[in-house]
Amino acid sequence: MSHGESAGSATPESPPPESPTQKLDRLVHSSFGSVTGGLSPVSLALAWADWAWHLSVSPGRQMELAGLAARHGRDWLHGMAGQAEAEPAGDADDDTRFRHPDWAQRPFSALRSGFRHAEAYWREASVTPGMTAHHAEMTRFFARQWLAMMAPANWLATNPVVLRAAAESGGATLAQGALHWLRDASGQSDPLPPGQPPQYRVGVDVAVTPGKVVHRNRLIELIRYTPQTAEVYAAPLFVVPSWIMKYYILDLSPHNSMVRYLVSQGHTVYMLSWRNPDAADHDLSMDDYLRLGVFDALAAIGRLHGRRGGAPQAVHAMGYCLGGTLLAIAAAAIARNGRRHGEIPPLPPLASMTLLAAQTDFSEPGELGLFIDESQIGYLDQITRGQGYLSGRQMAGSFQFLHSRDLVWTRRMREYLMGEREQTSDLMAWNADTTRMPARMHHEYLSALYLHNALATSSYRVGGRPVSLADVRLPVFMVGTERDHISPWRSVYKLHHLCDAEITFVLTVGGHNAGIVSEPGHAQRSYRIGTRPAEGAWIDADEWLAAAARHDGSWWPAWHDWLAARSGPLQRAPALPRQAVLGDAPGQYVLQRYRE
Repeated sequence: MSHGESAGSATPESPPPESPTQKLDRLVHSSFGSVTGGLSPVSLALAWADWAWHLSVSPGRQMELAGLAARHGRDWLHGMAGQAEAEPAGDADDDTRFRHPDWAQRPFSALRSGFRHAEAYWREASVTPGMTAHHAEMTRFFARQWLAMMAPANWLATNPVVLRAAAESGGATLAQGALHWLRDASGQSDPLPPGQPPQYRVGVDVAVTPGKVVHRNRLIELIRYTPQTAEVYAAPLFVVPSWIMKYYILDLSPHNSMVRYLVSQGHTVYMLSWRNPDAADHDLSMDDYLRLGVFDALAAIGRLHGRRGGAPQAVHAMGYCLGGTLLAIAAAAIARNGRRHGEIPPLPPLASMTLLAAQTDFSEPGELGLFIDESQIGYLDQITRGQGYLSGRQMAGSFQFLHSRDLVWTRRMREYLMGEREQTSDLMAWNADTTRMPARMHHEYLSALYLHNALATSSYRVGGRPVSLADVRLPVFMVGTERDHISPWRSVYKLHHLCDAEITFVLTVGGHNAGIVSEPGHAQRSYRIGTRPAEGAWIDADEWLAAAARHDGSWWPAWHDWLAARSGPLQRAPALPRQAVLGDAPGQYVLQRYRE
């Protein structure tokens, strides 16, 4: 078998053909999906009904909420009359929508105060005792979404900053905002100044660290980056990004590229680049992603990177987001293979495992879990069955719900009412470079991980047999971010009670992406770090937080030091065999784009 192609798992069985009635249901559900943003209307209705029915049979709760409404109304009227007003509890000081001094002037101060009282009221009123925990979280979340949409900052007549800008510009800001809206509605891009090329082109402005594609199969390309030092560490680093994102989040502009930093420190880096699937890939499974992705790439690294003292060279492995979850599954399967032979092809041993913002226990998955239940998964199955994949636009809709205040309403206010376009950054350009997920794999990972938490309960199956994280004995470096709504850091931390390996845990400032892309020299960066030894005692996440000292700067140098201590001696950078080269980085797969 050549280095350029390899066999994967057997072709999975296709779902049975649709009956006419099933097709009718699918078409109806798909048509609703374009209106609801891919959210199941049944799931939303059940949450609302849970709240409404429990409230309707609870007269005491109704009296409590009526009294609460009266108190908020009284406090608001007192403020209107110039009397001392009790400020509602909450995060008003952190709300950037109302910081401008014009909001302190009447009548806008009354609008702001009334909105804050409404927020405080619905924080309490959106939940009724007796509701299921999932429905309670959903009603609380969507109450916030409704309020975020209705905020006075979003509307021309009730936003003093917008009105001032319109008056001072003679209406030019509103005219420019209308032009922005027309371009967005018609799908047109803003025109570039004459002679200026598009920004953040892959392979030109981002993803420019030199390297070669050294392996390719139907699902992945493997990139080996060119060493930037005369000597390199013996153990290479294999990186597994999430399949719901393009890999170059880790190789953005030269100044904030994690890959460039690592190779400049003497590490040999291999990067996995996922193919952007289309309708023909609808039956790719989680096992395919594991075998064609992680295992096949590891085997290629073993063939290319040589041996040390007659034994295969150990490989460090790092996974980001769901790529980290997949890597943890792979590590558990490899550890199981040491006890039961023949299930996994021979692979180079793993020297360590690094997980960046990656969950292994999905019992508390954060706000993303709001969109995952049996009804929602069934609804998405109907949508993806027809087109064969979940599109990037459909995925982006769910993530926008998590941050609708900033990503939707505040942004639209600035662009459509103030006439301001947000300046594109490399991170924003990457975020807009969407990917797809095959229908079968999408169903399997939602059902197995989010719905049934199979990995944490040692019931996740690889090749038909369960794997357990308790088998993992590798040293682990793990990073969580303080403001992560996708992989909350306390959820990431739960690996501590799933295996007894040595775990070095880092908690860094920032969110799911900005906390990871945190290069040295980036202002206002800090992190906490601590190590639990192998077989060490359990420490609660909040106890860990209280005990861990804060360090200024990027966490990248701490990770480099950790890797270097486990990478063997420095040696002369080996040359890459000419016959191994399939092309230049960034390769072909990362350039695949589709009109959604």
